[in-house]
Amino acid sequence: MKRKIYVASSWRNGYYPEVVAKLREAGHYVYDFRNPPSGDPGFKWNSVNEDYMEWTPQQYRDMLGHPKAERQLQNDIEAMEACDTCVLVFPCGRSAHTEAGWFAGRGKLTIAYIPEKQEPELMYKLFNKVCCSIDELIEALK
Repeated sequence: MKRKIYVASSWRNGYYPEVVAKLREAGHYVYDFRNPPSGDPGFKWNSVNEDYMEWTPQQYRDMLGHPKAERQLQNDIEAMEACDTCVLVFPCGRSAHTEAGWFAGRGKLTIAYIPEKQEPELMYKLFNKVCCSIDELIEALK
């Protein structure tokens, strides 16, 4: 079965490129947030403001409405709606977990891929599967 997969992860995740490549090699459509099909460069907060780590909570809230943030959110939402599967690739942060939760809440296939030691978390039992190797992940998508 060929799936439409949303890979949720972090810009800092070193496993991400391999996961995207392996899933595509397996014949799946894969949304790559680092290279969205819109042609926009992948979104990073430093493209909005270099001092983003110094924002107050109010500035953070206000910057969620920045045009670049709005455009990337639209890219991601469209991709999430179009995809039938989410693969959450560890290690990752809050946005990736929010995306995976959205998929799980919609009843879409949601898989956590944990390739290295992580702090245990009970709520991953809400997902359909937890995989520990790329081969196990590819098998789980069949």
